[in-house]
Amino acid sequence: MPFLKTLFEKSKNLQFHRNISAKRGHNTQIKTLKRLIKKAQFTEFGKAYNFEKISNSENIVDDFRKVIPAGDYQKMLIWWERCRKGEPNITWPGKIDYFAVSSGTTDNSSKYIPVTMEMQRAIQRGSVRQMLSIARTDVPKDHIMKNWLMMGGSTDLDYNGIYYSGDLSGITTVRIPLVFQRISKPETEIKKEKNWNEKIQKITREAVNWDVGIIAGVPAWVQMLFENILEHYKISNIHEIWPNLEVYVHGGVSIIPYKKSIDKLLGRPIKYFETYLASEGFIAFQHREDASGMRLLFRNGIYFEFIPFNEKNFDDSGDMIGNPQALSLLEVDEKTDYALLISTCSGAWRYLIGDVIRFTNLKNCEIEITGRTKHFLSLCGEHLSVDNMNRALELTSDNLGVSLIEFTVTGIPHPDGYFAHQWYIGYDGNSLDAEVVKNTIDSHLKILNDDYRIERTAALRDIYVDLIPNDLFIAWMEKTGHFNAQTKFPRVLKNEKLADWKAFISQTKGN
Repeated sequence: MPFLKTLFEKSKNLQFHRNISAKRGHNTQIKTLKRLIKKAQFTEFGKAYNFEKISNSENIVDDFRKVIPAGDYQKMLIWWERCRKGEPNITWPGKIDYFAVSSGTTDNSSKYIPVTMEMQRAIQRGSVRQMLSIARTDVPKDHIMKNWLMMGGSTDLDYNGIYYSGDLSGITTVRIPLVFQRISKPETEIKKEKNWNEKIQKITREAVNWDVGIIAGVPAWVQMLFENILEHYKISNIHEIWPNLEVYVHGGVSIIPYKKSIDKLLGRPIKYFETYLASEGFIAFQHREDASGMRLLFRNGIYFEFIPFNEKNFDDSGDMIGNPQALSLLEVDEKTDYALLISTCSGAWRYLIGDVIRFTNLKNCEIEITGRTKHFLSLCGEHLSVDNMNRALELTSDNLGVSLIEFTVTGIPHPDGYFAHQWYIGYDGNSLDAEVVKNTIDSHLKILNDDYRIERTAALRDIYVDLIPNDLFIAWMEKTGHFNAQTKFPRVLKNEKLADWKAFISQTKGN
Protein backbone atom coordinates (compact mmCIF):
# COMPACT_ATOMS: atom_id res chain seq x y z
CA MET A 1 0.00 0.00 0.00
CA PRO A 2 2.15 2.88 -1.32
CA PHE A 3 0.00 5.65 0.19
CA LEU A 4 0.12 4.16 3.68
CA LYS A 5 3.87 3.59 3.46
CA THR A 6 4.43 7.20 2.38
CA LEU A 7 2.21 8.43 5.22
CA PHE A 8 4.19 6.45 7.80
CA GLU A 9 7.52 7.59 6.38
CA LYS A 10 6.49 11.25 6.56
CA SER A 11 4.92 10.97 10.03
CA LYS A 12 7.95 12.57 11.70
CA ASN A 13 7.19 15.86 9.96
CA LEU A 14 3.57 16.13 11.08
CA GLN A 15 2.89 19.09 13.39
CA PHE A 16 0.84 17.31 16.06
CA HIS A 17 3.97 15.43 17.14
CA ARG A 18 5.62 18.62 18.35
CA ASN A 19 6.30 19.02 22.04
CA ILE A 20 3.45 20.80 23.75
CA SER A 21 3.76 22.93 26.86
CA ALA A 22 1.06 23.38 29.49
CA LYS A 23 0.62 26.98 28.35
CA ARG A 24 0.18 26.01 24.70
CA GLY A 25 -2.16 23.20 25.71
CA HIS A 26 -4.21 25.61 27.85
CA ASN A 27 -4.57 28.08 24.98
CA THR A 28 -5.69 25.28 22.69
CA GLN A 29 -8.18 24.14 25.32
CA ILE A 30 -9.73 27.61 25.55
CA LYS A 31 -10.33 27.51 21.80
CA THR A 32 -11.88 24.05 22.19
CA LEU A 33 -14.17 25.28 24.98
CA LYS A 34 -15.29 28.25 22.88
CA ARG A 35 -16.13 25.97 19.94
CA LEU A 36 -18.06 23.56 22.13
CA ILE A 37 -20.12 26.29 23.82
CA LYS A 38 -20.83 28.14 20.58
CA LYS A 39 -21.90 24.93 18.84
CA ALA A 40 -24.27 23.98 21.68
CA GLN A 41 -25.60 27.43 22.61
CA PHE A 42 -29.04 26.82 21.11
CA THR A 43 -29.56 23.34 22.55
CA GLU A 44 -31.87 22.89 25.52
CA PHE A 45 -28.87 22.52 27.81
CA GLY A 46 -27.18 25.56 26.27
CA LYS A 47 -30.27 27.71 26.71
CA ALA A 48 -30.74 26.53 30.30
CA TYR A 49 -27.22 27.64 31.22
CA ASN A 50 -27.05 30.69 28.93
CA PHE A 51 -24.26 29.45 26.68
CA GLU A 52 -24.80 32.40 24.35
CA LYS A 53 -23.69 34.80 27.10
CA ILE A 54 -20.78 32.58 28.20
CA SER A 55 -19.50 32.28 24.62
CA ASN A 56 -19.06 36.07 24.46
CA SER A 57 -17.40 36.35 27.88
CA GLU A 58 -13.86 37.67 28.20
CA ASN A 59 -13.34 35.23 31.08
CA ILE A 60 -14.97 32.20 29.48
CA VAL A 61 -13.17 29.64 31.67
CA ASP A 62 -14.22 31.28 34.94
CA ASP A 63 -17.80 31.92 33.82
CA PHE A 64 -18.12 28.35 32.55
CA ARG A 65 -17.07 27.06 35.99
CA LYS A 66 -19.41 29.37 37.86
CA VAL A 67 -22.55 28.76 35.82
CA ILE A 68 -22.47 25.00 35.18
CA PRO A 69 -22.18 22.65 38.17
CA ALA A 70 -19.79 19.72 37.99
CA GLY A 71 -21.48 16.34 38.24
CA ASP A 72 -21.46 12.66 37.38
CA TYR A 73 -23.67 10.48 35.19
CA GLN A 74 -26.72 11.14 37.36
CA LYS A 75 -26.47 14.87 36.65
CA MET A 76 -26.43 14.34 32.88
CA LEU A 77 -28.97 11.50 32.99
CA ILE A 78 -32.05 13.75 33.02
CA TRP A 79 -30.82 15.32 29.78
CA TRP A 80 -29.53 12.17 28.10
CA GLU A 81 -32.78 10.32 28.79
CA ARG A 82 -34.48 12.87 26.55
CA CYS A 83 -31.86 12.19 23.88
CA ARG A 84 -32.63 8.46 24.13
CA LYS A 85 -36.30 9.21 23.51
CA GLY A 86 -35.31 10.72 20.17
CA GLU A 87 -35.58 14.40 21.10
CA PRO A 88 -33.11 16.50 19.08
CA ASN A 89 -31.02 19.44 20.27
CA ILE A 90 -30.90 18.50 23.95
CA THR A 91 -27.23 18.59 24.95
CA TRP A 92 -25.77 18.72 21.43
CA PRO A 93 -27.22 19.89 18.10
CA GLY A 94 -29.28 17.31 16.25
CA LYS A 95 -30.51 13.86 17.17
CA ILE A 96 -28.20 11.35 18.87
CA ASP A 97 -28.23 8.11 16.87
CA TYR A 98 -25.61 6.15 18.83
CA PHE A 99 -25.10 5.38 22.51
CA ALA A 100 -22.12 3.55 23.99
CA VAL A 101 -23.22 1.12 26.67
CA SER A 102 -20.80 1.22 29.56
CA SER A 103 -21.38 -1.26 32.36
CA GLY A 104 -18.75 0.57 34.37
CA THR A 105 -16.94 -0.86 37.37
CA THR A 106 -18.78 0.83 40.21
CA ASP A 107 -22.52 0.81 39.61
CA ASN A 108 -24.68 -2.16 38.74
CA SER A 109 -26.79 -0.47 36.08
CA SER A 110 -25.53 0.12 32.54
CA LYS A 111 -24.76 3.65 31.46
CA TYR A 112 -25.73 4.96 28.04
CA ILE A 113 -23.20 7.53 26.83
CA PRO A 114 -24.13 9.57 23.72
CA VAL A 115 -21.76 9.23 20.75
CA THR A 116 -22.34 11.97 18.18
CA MET A 117 -20.98 11.95 14.64
CA GLU A 118 -18.57 14.71 15.72
CA MET A 119 -17.25 12.43 18.44
CA GLN A 120 -16.88 9.51 16.05
CA ARG A 121 -14.77 11.69 13.78
CA ALA A 122 -12.72 12.87 16.78
CA ILE A 123 -12.04 9.26 17.77
CA GLN A 124 -10.97 8.52 14.20
CA ARG A 125 -8.53 11.45 14.31
CA GLY A 126 -7.14 10.28 17.62
CA SER A 127 -6.65 6.74 16.33
CA VAL A 128 -4.82 7.95 13.21
CA ARG A 129 -2.60 10.21 15.31
CA GLN A 130 -1.66 7.34 17.57
CA MET A 131 -0.77 5.06 14.66
CA LEU A 132 1.36 7.80 13.13
CA SER A 133 3.07 8.27 16.50
CA ILE A 134 3.91 4.57 16.57
CA ALA A 135 5.27 4.90 13.03
CA ARG A 136 7.73 7.51 14.33
CA THR A 137 9.46 4.88 16.47
CA ASP A 138 12.01 2.38 15.17
CA VAL A 139 9.31 -0.23 14.53
CA PRO A 140 9.94 -1.60 11.02
CA LYS A 141 7.50 0.21 8.75
CA ASP A 142 6.94 -2.90 6.65
CA HIS A 143 5.82 -4.77 9.77
CA ILE A 144 3.26 -2.22 10.98
CA MET A 145 1.79 -2.21 7.49
CA LYS A 146 0.81 -5.84 8.04
CA ASN A 147 -2.59 -6.78 9.48
CA TRP A 148 -3.96 -4.83 12.43
CA LEU A 149 -5.97 -7.06 14.76
CA MET A 150 -8.51 -5.11 16.81
CA MET A 151 -10.05 -7.02 19.71
CA GLY A 152 -13.16 -4.85 19.82
CA GLY A 153 -16.80 -5.20 20.69
CA SER A 154 -19.50 -6.46 18.36
CA THR A 155 -20.34 -4.29 15.38
CA ASP A 156 -23.81 -5.87 15.38
CA LEU A 157 -25.36 -3.02 17.35
CA ASP A 158 -28.73 -3.14 19.05
CA TYR A 159 -31.43 -0.93 17.52
CA ASN A 160 -34.65 -0.05 19.34
CA GLY A 161 -36.25 2.02 16.59
CA ILE A 162 -34.74 5.26 17.91
CA TYR A 163 -31.00 4.71 18.35
CA TYR A 164 -28.21 2.14 18.06
CA SER A 165 -26.34 0.97 21.15
CA GLY A 166 -23.38 -1.24 21.99
CA ASP A 167 -19.70 -1.13 22.91
CA LEU A 168 -17.95 2.04 21.81
CA SER A 169 -15.42 -0.09 19.91
CA GLY A 170 -18.31 -1.71 18.04
CA ILE A 171 -19.71 1.71 17.12
CA THR A 172 -16.40 3.14 15.94
CA THR A 173 -15.05 0.01 14.22
CA VAL A 174 -17.58 0.30 11.41
CA ARG A 175 -16.14 3.75 10.65
CA ILE A 176 -12.49 2.73 10.23
CA PRO A 177 -10.84 5.11 7.73
CA LEU A 178 -10.81 3.62 4.23
CA VAL A 179 -7.02 3.63 4.05
CA PHE A 180 -6.86 1.21 7.01
CA GLN A 181 -9.79 -1.06 6.15
CA ARG A 182 -7.78 -3.39 3.91
CA ILE A 183 -5.36 -4.30 6.70
CA SER A 184 -7.91 -4.42 9.54
CA LYS A 185 -8.73 -7.78 11.11
CA PRO A 186 -10.83 -9.74 11.92
CA GLU A 187 -13.25 -9.91 9.02
CA THR A 188 -16.72 -8.40 9.15
CA GLU A 189 -18.56 -11.54 10.23
CA ILE A 190 -16.24 -12.11 13.18
CA LYS A 191 -16.50 -8.46 14.17
CA LYS A 192 -20.26 -8.93 14.46
CA GLU A 193 -19.93 -11.85 16.90
CA LYS A 194 -21.35 -10.96 20.33
CA ASN A 195 -20.30 -14.04 22.27
CA TRP A 196 -16.72 -13.42 23.36
CA ASN A 197 -15.75 -17.05 23.82
CA GLU A 198 -17.01 -17.80 20.33
CA LYS A 199 -15.26 -14.71 18.93
CA ILE A 200 -11.93 -15.88 20.35
CA GLN A 201 -12.46 -19.32 18.84
CA LYS A 202 -13.22 -17.82 15.42
CA ILE A 203 -10.20 -15.51 15.56
CA THR A 204 -8.04 -18.46 16.58
CA ARG A 205 -9.20 -20.52 13.59
CA GLU A 206 -8.44 -17.64 11.19
CA ALA A 207 -5.17 -16.59 12.86
CA VAL A 208 -3.05 -18.80 10.63
CA ASN A 209 -4.30 -16.87 7.56
CA TRP A 210 -3.22 -13.46 8.85
CA ASP A 211 0.10 -11.67 9.14
CA VAL A 212 -0.48 -9.54 12.23
CA GLY A 213 1.88 -6.64 12.91
CA ILE A 214 -0.21 -4.72 15.46
CA ILE A 215 -2.76 -5.95 17.98
CA ALA A 216 -5.04 -3.78 20.11
CA GLY A 217 -7.36 -4.66 22.96
CA VAL A 218 -7.91 -5.12 26.67
CA PRO A 219 -5.03 -7.13 28.25
CA ALA A 220 -7.20 -9.95 29.60
CA TRP A 221 -8.63 -10.68 26.13
CA VAL A 222 -5.29 -10.47 24.35
CA GLN A 223 -3.69 -12.86 26.83
CA MET A 224 -6.62 -15.25 26.50
CA LEU A 225 -6.39 -15.13 22.70
CA PHE A 226 -2.65 -15.79 22.71
CA GLU A 227 -3.05 -18.76 25.05
CA ASN A 228 -5.85 -20.15 22.90
CA ILE A 229 -3.78 -19.83 19.73
CA LEU A 230 -0.78 -21.55 21.31
CA GLU A 231 -2.93 -24.44 22.49
CA HIS A 232 -4.85 -24.78 19.21
CA TYR A 233 -1.79 -24.84 16.94
CA LYS A 234 0.51 -26.62 19.43
CA ILE A 235 3.17 -23.91 19.19
CA SER A 236 5.44 -22.48 21.88
CA ASN A 237 5.01 -18.75 21.23
CA ILE A 238 2.83 -16.35 19.26
CA HIS A 239 5.65 -15.31 16.91
CA GLU A 240 5.63 -18.77 15.39
CA ILE A 241 2.32 -17.88 13.77
CA TRP A 242 2.71 -14.07 13.58
CA PRO A 243 6.45 -13.48 12.99
CA ASN A 244 5.93 -9.78 12.22
CA LEU A 245 4.03 -8.90 15.39
CA GLU A 246 5.72 -5.75 16.69
CA VAL A 247 3.21 -3.64 18.62
CA TYR A 248 0.55 -4.10 21.26
CA VAL A 249 -1.75 -1.10 21.85
CA HIS A 250 -3.36 -1.64 25.24
CA GLY A 251 -5.86 0.20 27.40
CA GLY A 252 -8.91 -0.17 29.61
CA VAL A 253 -7.00 -1.49 32.61
CA SER A 254 -3.42 -1.34 33.81
CA ILE A 255 -1.01 -3.52 31.83
CA ILE A 256 1.16 -4.08 34.93
CA PRO A 257 -0.46 -7.30 36.23
CA TYR A 258 -0.59 -8.81 32.72
CA LYS A 259 2.68 -7.80 31.04
CA LYS A 260 4.93 -10.58 32.34
CA SER A 261 2.38 -13.24 31.44
CA ILE A 262 1.95 -11.82 27.94
CA ASP A 263 5.72 -11.54 27.48
CA LYS A 264 6.04 -15.27 28.20
CA LEU A 265 3.70 -15.99 25.28
CA LEU A 266 5.92 -14.11 22.82
CA GLY A 267 8.95 -15.31 20.91
CA ARG A 268 10.75 -11.98 21.26
CA PRO A 269 10.12 -8.52 22.76
CA ILE A 270 7.50 -6.25 21.24
CA LYS A 271 6.65 -2.62 21.93
CA TYR A 272 3.77 -1.67 24.21
CA PHE A 273 1.84 1.57 23.72
CA GLU A 274 -0.89 2.70 26.09
CA THR A 275 -4.12 4.35 25.00
CA TYR A 276 -6.90 6.12 26.91
CA LEU A 277 -10.08 5.65 24.90
CA ALA A 278 -13.16 5.87 27.12
CA SER A 279 -16.84 5.62 26.22
CA GLU A 280 -16.89 9.42 26.55
CA GLY A 281 -14.12 10.05 24.02
CA PHE A 282 -10.47 9.63 23.03
CA ILE A 283 -8.66 11.27 25.93
CA ALA A 284 -4.94 10.50 25.58
CA PHE A 285 -2.34 8.16 24.13
CA GLN A 286 1.33 7.37 24.59
CA HIS A 287 3.00 9.38 21.85
CA ARG A 288 6.63 8.64 22.83
CA GLU A 289 8.05 5.16 23.25
CA ASP A 290 9.92 6.12 26.43
CA ALA A 291 7.11 8.24 27.88
CA SER A 292 6.05 7.70 31.47
CA GLY A 293 2.46 8.51 30.60
CA MET A 294 -0.01 9.41 27.86
CA ARG A 295 -0.32 12.85 26.28
CA LEU A 296 -3.72 14.49 26.51
CA LEU A 297 -5.48 15.09 23.20
CA PHE A 298 -6.28 18.80 23.25
CA ARG A 299 -7.69 19.35 19.76
CA ASN A 300 -10.12 16.49 19.74
CA GLY A 301 -13.51 17.73 20.90
CA ILE A 302 -12.87 17.52 24.66
CA TYR A 303 -12.28 20.26 27.23
CA PHE A 304 -10.52 19.07 30.38
CA GLU A 305 -10.74 20.19 34.00
CA PHE A 306 -9.08 18.67 37.05
CA ILE A 307 -10.50 18.33 40.58
CA PRO A 308 -7.97 17.50 43.34
CA PHE A 309 -8.87 14.04 44.62
CA ASN A 310 -8.84 14.65 48.37
CA GLU A 311 -11.09 14.60 51.45
CA LYS A 312 -12.20 18.17 50.81
CA ASN A 313 -13.70 17.31 47.44
CA PHE A 314 -14.70 13.62 47.80
CA ASP A 315 -16.22 11.57 50.61
CA ASP A 316 -15.20 8.08 51.74
CA SER A 317 -17.39 6.48 49.05
CA GLY A 318 -15.77 8.48 46.27
CA ASP A 319 -18.76 10.76 45.77
CA MET A 320 -18.09 14.39 45.00
CA ILE A 321 -18.83 16.84 47.81
CA GLY A 322 -20.83 19.83 46.62
CA ASN A 323 -19.45 21.64 43.57
CA PRO A 324 -15.69 21.69 44.18
CA GLN A 325 -13.31 24.01 42.40
CA ALA A 326 -11.88 22.51 39.24
CA LEU A 327 -8.48 23.52 37.94
CA SER A 328 -7.24 24.28 34.45
CA LEU A 329 -4.09 22.90 32.89
CA LEU A 330 -2.12 25.93 34.14
CA GLU A 331 -3.11 25.23 37.75
CA VAL A 332 -2.15 21.56 38.15
CA ASP A 333 1.06 19.94 39.40
CA GLU A 334 2.79 16.55 39.24
CA LYS A 335 2.27 15.71 42.93
CA THR A 336 -1.53 15.62 43.11
CA ASP A 337 -4.10 13.07 41.99
CA TYR A 338 -7.01 14.62 40.08
CA ALA A 339 -10.50 13.45 39.23
CA LEU A 340 -11.02 14.11 35.54
CA LEU A 341 -13.86 16.44 34.49
CA ILE A 342 -14.72 16.72 30.79
CA SER A 343 -16.98 18.62 28.41
CA THR A 344 -17.31 17.07 24.96
CA CYS A 345 -18.70 17.25 21.44
CA SER A 346 -21.05 14.43 22.46
CA GLY A 347 -22.92 16.74 24.81
CA ALA A 348 -21.27 15.92 28.16
CA TRP A 349 -20.86 19.06 30.26
CA ARG A 350 -18.50 19.26 33.24
CA TYR A 351 -18.92 15.52 33.51
CA LEU A 352 -17.06 13.52 36.14
CA ILE A 353 -15.78 10.60 34.09
CA GLY A 354 -14.84 8.58 37.19
CA ASP A 355 -11.11 8.21 36.49
CA VAL A 356 -8.36 9.58 38.70
CA ILE A 357 -5.19 10.73 36.95
CA ARG A 358 -1.78 12.13 37.83
CA PHE A 359 0.50 14.24 35.65
CA THR A 360 3.75 12.41 35.01
CA ASN A 361 5.27 15.11 32.82
CA LEU A 362 3.66 18.55 32.70
CA LYS A 363 6.17 19.72 30.12
CA ASN A 364 4.67 17.23 27.66
CA CYS A 365 1.18 17.23 29.23
CA GLU A 366 1.42 13.50 29.95
CA ILE A 367 -0.75 11.67 32.46
CA GLU A 368 -1.23 8.24 33.97
CA ILE A 369 -4.44 6.70 35.31
CA THR A 370 -4.02 5.97 39.01
CA GLY A 371 -7.50 4.61 39.71
CA ARG A 372 -11.18 5.43 39.89
CA THR A 373 -12.96 7.87 42.17
CA LYS A 374 -14.82 4.92 43.68
CA HIS A 375 -12.00 2.40 43.31
CA PHE A 376 -9.83 3.15 46.30
CA LEU A 377 -9.80 2.10 49.92
CA SER A 378 -9.72 4.57 52.76
CA LEU A 379 -11.49 2.97 55.71
CA CYS A 380 -9.35 4.82 58.22
CA GLY A 381 -7.13 7.15 56.21
CA GLU A 382 -4.93 4.59 54.40
CA HIS A 383 -5.76 6.13 50.98
CA LEU A 384 -4.89 2.99 49.06
CA SER A 385 -5.16 3.50 45.31
CA VAL A 386 -5.49 0.97 42.50
CA ASP A 387 -2.07 2.13 41.37
CA ASN A 388 -0.64 1.02 44.74
CA MET A 389 -2.44 -2.33 44.47
CA ASN A 390 -1.20 -3.04 40.94
CA ARG A 391 2.37 -2.23 41.86
CA ALA A 392 2.32 -4.29 45.07
CA LEU A 393 0.94 -7.31 43.22
CA GLU A 394 3.56 -6.94 40.49
CA LEU A 395 6.37 -6.86 43.06
CA THR A 396 4.87 -9.81 44.91
CA SER A 397 4.72 -11.83 41.68
CA ASP A 398 8.40 -11.06 41.10
CA ASN A 399 9.39 -12.00 44.66
CA LEU A 400 7.53 -15.30 44.61
CA GLY A 401 8.23 -16.23 41.01
CA VAL A 402 4.55 -16.65 40.13
CA SER A 403 2.02 -14.93 37.89
CA LEU A 404 -0.64 -13.07 39.88
CA ILE A 405 -2.92 -11.12 37.56
CA GLU A 406 -6.59 -10.87 38.50
CA PHE A 407 -7.51 -9.47 41.89
CA THR A 408 -10.03 -7.44 43.81
CA VAL A 409 -9.92 -5.90 47.28
CA THR A 410 -12.57 -4.85 49.77
CA GLY A 411 -12.69 -3.32 53.23
CA ILE A 412 -14.10 -5.38 56.09
CA PRO A 413 -14.51 -4.93 59.85
CA HIS A 414 -11.83 -6.43 62.06
CA PRO A 415 -12.96 -8.60 65.03
CA ASP A 416 -11.57 -6.11 67.54
CA GLY A 417 -13.76 -3.29 66.20
CA TYR A 418 -11.24 -1.76 63.78
CA PHE A 419 -10.66 -2.45 60.08
CA ALA A 420 -9.03 -4.90 57.67
CA HIS A 421 -8.58 -5.45 53.93
CA GLN A 422 -9.71 -8.61 52.17
CA TRP A 423 -7.86 -9.53 48.96
CA TYR A 424 -9.14 -12.05 46.41
CA ILE A 425 -6.31 -13.04 44.07
CA GLY A 426 -6.46 -15.30 41.04
CA TYR A 427 -3.98 -18.19 41.11
CA ASP A 428 -4.09 -21.52 39.27
CA GLY A 429 -1.91 -23.82 41.32
CA ASN A 430 -1.37 -25.50 44.68
CA SER A 431 2.17 -24.45 45.60
CA LEU A 432 1.43 -20.96 46.90
CA ASP A 433 0.83 -20.14 50.55
CA ALA A 434 -1.77 -17.40 51.03
CA GLU A 435 -0.04 -16.26 54.21
CA VAL A 436 3.20 -15.69 52.32
CA VAL A 437 1.35 -13.72 49.64
CA LYS A 438 -0.34 -11.65 52.33
CA ASN A 439 2.90 -10.75 54.10
CA THR A 440 4.66 -9.91 50.84
CA ILE A 441 1.88 -7.64 49.60
CA ASP A 442 1.62 -5.98 53.00
CA SER A 443 5.36 -5.27 53.07
CA HIS A 444 5.32 -3.67 49.64
CA LEU A 445 2.26 -1.53 50.38
CA LYS A 446 3.97 -0.15 53.49
CA ILE A 447 6.79 1.06 51.27
CA LEU A 448 4.58 2.33 48.45
CA ASN A 449 2.11 4.23 50.63
CA ASP A 450 3.06 6.09 53.83
CA ASP A 451 -0.57 6.51 54.91
CA TYR A 452 -1.07 2.76 54.62
CA ARG A 453 2.10 2.09 56.64
CA ILE A 454 0.94 4.40 59.43
CA GLU A 455 -2.57 2.97 59.56
CA ARG A 456 -1.22 -0.59 59.71
CA THR A 457 0.12 0.34 63.14
CA ALA A 458 -3.23 1.80 64.17
CA ALA A 459 -6.78 1.23 62.89
CA LEU A 460 -6.00 -1.03 59.90
CA ARG A 461 -5.32 -4.16 61.93
CA ASP A 462 -4.78 -6.79 59.27
CA ILE A 463 -5.12 -7.90 55.67
CA TYR A 464 -6.38 -11.28 54.47
CA VAL A 465 -5.71 -13.07 51.19
CA ASP A 466 -7.94 -15.64 49.51
CA LEU A 467 -6.39 -17.42 46.51
CA ILE A 468 -9.03 -18.47 43.99
CA PRO A 469 -8.95 -19.84 40.40
CA ASN A 470 -8.53 -17.19 37.72
CA ASP A 471 -11.52 -18.42 35.73
CA LEU A 472 -13.86 -17.42 38.58
CA PHE A 473 -13.22 -13.77 37.79
CA ILE A 474 -14.36 -14.28 34.21
CA ALA A 475 -17.27 -16.49 35.30
CA TRP A 476 -18.53 -13.76 37.63
CA MET A 477 -18.32 -11.15 34.87
CA GLU A 478 -20.32 -13.45 32.61
CA LYS A 479 -22.90 -13.91 35.33
CA THR A 480 -23.25 -10.16 35.93
CA GLY A 481 -23.38 -9.27 32.23
CA HIS A 482 -20.00 -7.49 32.15
CA PHE A 483 -18.34 -9.89 29.73
CA ASN A 484 -17.45 -7.65 26.77
CA ALA A 485 -14.70 -5.89 24.82
CA GLN A 486 -13.96 -3.48 27.63
CA THR A 487 -14.05 -6.03 30.43
CA LYS A 488 -12.80 -4.45 33.63
CA PHE A 489 -13.01 -6.47 36.77
CA PRO A 490 -13.51 -3.96 39.61
CA ARG A 491 -10.30 -3.78 41.63
CA VAL A 492 -12.24 -2.52 44.65
CA LEU A 493 -15.62 -4.01 45.51
CA LYS A 494 -18.25 -2.22 47.55
CA ASN A 495 -21.96 -2.36 48.31
CA GLU A 496 -24.17 -4.48 46.00
CA LYS A 497 -21.32 -5.77 43.85
CA LEU A 498 -19.44 -6.87 46.93
CA ALA A 499 -22.46 -8.79 48.22
CA ASP A 500 -22.95 -10.42 44.83
CA TRP A 501 -19.27 -11.39 44.61
CA LYS A 502 -19.25 -12.92 48.10
CA ALA A 503 -22.38 -14.91 47.34
CA PHE A 504 -20.86 -16.12 44.07
CA ILE A 505 -17.61 -17.21 45.72
CA SER A 506 -19.45 -18.93 48.53
CA GLN A 507 -21.72 -20.79 46.11
CA THR A 508 -18.78 -21.81 43.90
CA LYS A 509 -16.78 -23.16 46.82
CA GLY A 510 -19.86 -24.98 48.06
CA ASN A 511 -20.08 -26.81 44.75
